[in-house]
Amino acid sequence: MDQNLVEKIKSNPSYQKLVTERSAFAWKLTITILVVYYAFILLIAFSPATLGAKIAAGGMATVGIPVGVAIIVFAFILTGIYVKRANSEFDGLLEQVKKDIAKEMK
Repeated sequence: MDQNLVEKIKSNPSYQKLVTERSAFAWKLTITILVVYYAFILLIAFSPATLGAKIAAGGMATVGIPVGVAIIVFAFILTGIYVKRANSEFDGLLEQVKKDIAKEMK
């Protein structure tokens, strides 16, 4: 890619807004899932009896099974939230960058 074009893209206000907002949102989601995951790991480490407790008396399933599944489902939900925002907001900003650069190239 032409270095001049790269500099035009980097200096574009819409591109800067896109990068800033997308990065901030991605970091928020990353921190959220890490907090949930590490809380689960710490619970396993410091209170294994909590997750090892039986759901029903005489049953085989423990509390840890639905909690683990919930964490996986939560990760899918966060992915869906990111995709929804990317498709609705970030794609619009990207299109604006493309239009601005196309105008500058003419």
